[in-house]
Amino acid sequence: MNEQQSPPQASARPGRRGADWMFGGAYGTVLASALLAALGQEGEAFTPFYDASWVLVTAVTAGLAHGYSHHMASHRQESAGYRWRMLVLALWNEWPLIVAALPTVLLLVAAGAFGWNSYEVTAVGLGLNTALLFAWGSLVAVRVGYRLGSALLIGLADATIGLTIIVANALIK
Repeated sequence: MNEQQSPPQASARPGRRGADWMFGGAYGTVLASALLAALGQEGEAFTPFYDASWVLVTAVTAGLAHGYSHHMASHRQESAGYRWRMLVLALWNEWPLIVAALPTVLLLVAAGAFGWNSYEVTAVGLGLNTALLFAWGSLVAVRVGYRLGSALLIGLADATIGLTIIVANALIK
């Protein structure tokens, strides 16, 4: 490259590189776990469809807020059309956060359809999400170049977040 050329502006686009898109998977799973633990209260009627809608609405809202804040943090003086395209791309890049909340949403919908017990649904959901956190952490670590043993330890560290939510749920309720 000669002195007249400038380097490409890869950082100007809010796109995802490598395993970066997997960040949203872990974030969405933690968000769904926390909501699942917080929504059900002992002594109250179990409202799984209502709870499922709140998990989904919160995940979508968090994705929009996260994408918007990334866009604003990297805001540059460009044309309005370019800024709008970058905003749409930044918002689109948050899809993993929303998708990661879907197992919890689907579990709650199934609980409503089949009349499952609140305590069991919460326990299964938190266990499932903890396993998903382990999978996300391990997958990301392998994807970025860690060996399998190290990747599994990283997955275990991520699963610790889910275990923390389980313990907090037990202590608070």
